[in-house]
Amino acid sequence: MNRKAKALEFLDIGYNVQITGRHIEVTEAMKNYAIDKLSKLERLTDRIIDVNVVLDIQKMQHRAEMILKLGNFKITSRASTTDMYVSIDKAIDKLETQILRYKSKMRDHHPKESAAVDVNVDIVGPGLDGEEFDWEETVVGPADRFKPHRVVNQETLSVKLLTCEEAIMKMELSPERAFLVFKAEEDLKLKVIYRRGDANYGIIELVGG
Repeated sequence: MNRKAKALEFLDIGYNVQITGRHIEVTEAMKNYAIDKLSKLERLTDRIIDVNVVLDIQKMQHRAEMILKLGNFKITSRASTTDMYVSIDKAIDKLETQILRYKSKMRDHHPKESAAVDVNVDIVGPGLDGEEFDWEETVVGPADRFKPHRVVNQETLSVKLLTCEEAIMKMELSPERAFLVFKAEEDLKLKVIYRRGDANYGIIELVGG
């Protein structure tokens, strides 16, 4: 069976695979190669729901980013080389490693029935004139730096009941995540786990009050 046939077979089993390009035209050969490689992950788990693949070229670097939804978790993998096919291979290898880590850590965990709580997060930016601005395009001058900051957007986060170990696992499986708000199963307190600059994690919790 050739690569294209195997790619079509993979898509037919129900996984939602989306492949997009930035600064690059994704060819059929490139798309089939990525899907063929992704299909090999099926032997590791049957809990894959969907995969989002973004291929990007920046200067001489060919980047492959993959976000795989596995059950209730999202696993993120990135790789960058001078060859897109090599980057795809490396990103897939990282996904495989993280799936195995996920399976190992979940082996002793059991799903919990608990209602999630939503919290609002205000995104605060410089108090520039105008209703909207682009962070990458806006030049902040000396006078603008002294203007009061303002809310430029708002997001809603779902706060779930997790053990501290599960919270750490979520952080490990999503390298792009800077922090996670959760309700600790151990003591039912709201806590925030964040990624430190020394590659460790910090856990913030209220004391007293």
